[in-house]
Amino acid sequence: MSTVDLHVSPLGRVEGDLDVRVTIKDGVVSSAWTEAAMFRGFEIILKGKDPQAGLIVTPRICGICGGSHLYKAAYALDTAWGTTMPPNATLVRNIGQACETLQSIPRYFYALFAIDLTNKKYASSPLYEEAVRRFAPYVGTSYQKGVIVSNKPVEVYAIFGGQWPHSSFMVPGGVMCGPTLADVTRSLAILEYFKREWLEETWLGCSIDRWLENKTWEDILAWVDENESHYNSDCGFFIRFCMDVGLDTYGQGVGNYLAVGTYFDPELYKNPTIQGRNAALIGRSGVYANGQFSEFDQARVSEDTTHSFYEGSRALHPFEGETVPIDPEKGRKMDKYSWAKSPRYEVEGLGNIPLEAGPLARRIAAAGPNPAAHQDNDPLFLDILNKIGPSVMVRQLARMHEGPKYFKWVKEWLAQINLHESFYNKPEELPEGKGFGGTEAARGSLCDWIVIQDGKIANYQVVTPTAWNIGPRDAGGTLGPIEQALVGSPIKDVEDPVELGHVARSFDSCLVCTVHAYDERTGKELSRFVVNGIV
Repeated sequence: MSTVDLHVSPLGRVEGDLDVRVTIKDGVVSSAWTEAAMFRGFEIILKGKDPQAGLIVTPRICGICGGSHLYKAAYALDTAWGTTMPPNATLVRNIGQACETLQSIPRYFYALFAIDLTNKKYASSPLYEEAVRRFAPYVGTSYQKGVIVSNKPVEVYAIFGGQWPHSSFMVPGGVMCGPTLADVTRSLAILEYFKREWLEETWLGCSIDRWLENKTWEDILAWVDENESHYNSDCGFFIRFCMDVGLDTYGQGVGNYLAVGTYFDPELYKNPTIQGRNAALIGRSGVYANGQFSEFDQARVSEDTTHSFYEGSRALHPFEGETVPIDPEKGRKMDKYSWAKSPRYEVEGLGNIPLEAGPLARRIAAAGPNPAAHQDNDPLFLDILNKIGPSVMVRQLARMHEGPKYFKWVKEWLAQINLHESFYNKPEELPEGKGFGGTEAARGSLCDWIVIQDGKIANYQVVTPTAWNIGPRDAGGTLGPIEQALVGSPIKDVEDPVELGHVARSFDSCLVCTVHAYDERTGKELSRFVVNGIV
């Protein structure tokens, strides 16, 4: 039996804050540790500030999903202050949030994920040359179009928000914009361009309505073979390539899922409250664990710091959460190994367990029981989960499936805006209160908890989708979602462990453009991967 320990630092392509350690036995990952290598401390920065500071500070947490941070920060204050929300404001918030996610879908797929499909490991595949032609970084035919056209949806965001990223136009009680008919018309034209040039022509090879007719895994397979356009679309090719090289066979993860939901029916969330949130959602919330659905309840969320570089080892609800960093060298002596906390969710009969967040989780939530008429009702990915199980391929396909859905929703919301009605109701700024705001960022469930005392922020806790997914072991030693997803992954070449990248990137963790692999026992750098000469 051969055993190899690898330390991959960093693993990724956007932000270099994810390190991975794995033990490989006989070519298969047997254990894994994910380490968030960067300390940010936004909760500490916000403490003692004006309650509206979160509207300015939290969008700076991320340059990719700053609009999502603004969205949940605004709703956290809406619930704390008991605001009244004009329907127009709800529609504009929905539009901004969805457009940010729409831009992320092709940008992530081509620039961060698909370029690994050109790895030399797959040179023996009959589809390899076509993968290189389409997905090679910078020069691939689909890579170029996908990355360039991805900026179109956030042009719509900027029409309403004034800028993207780092806008702060969503405020308690509404939005700070006064759109005109020309703004709405221009937004529709931009979205039509996005649909025509990429979503239908390049990605699907068919109309979005035809794609959304697919309700089962068998439907998807039949769709691929239905005609040449589907077969040779990027979507059709991606499915065929994944099944040829085995990306449908590993990266399963915990198999339990969390979606806090996003996008509100404007008539059902005029008075935002924590209790009334689930029923007003269009993109549904829910927990799917051990094969059973349950309603999402923010009171069941906790964060464990047993293996995190923070004081304490208790699992605390975010309203009582503590963010007290310690020296990592001291922490490692206490078996701590990550700056990420370990979010957990209490499921009846199962205790506090790790849950996967992200597109697959919200696609599963969309298949939950008893949807209201205004809510997303989509059985496709629960059917896929039951028939072939989760994997790198399924997780990625779930994200791409949202492009057609969100496109249709944004067009509907634009049509519902009443330009003669208000977009803002000034709230009473209460000196005391607690608020919760959540959304589904491109990567998954993203939430703020705020405690206000004497007109200042007494506590502010942000739980991100990356934390849900890359969080380390908890007090019971239970692995986090990506740690569990890495276990069982086949590693063909320890000097080029592209499979680790596939798994981590299927969760869309924030990563950078080089990967270094080290043998942890010897410290020897096994391999360095450089994209177009950029180290």
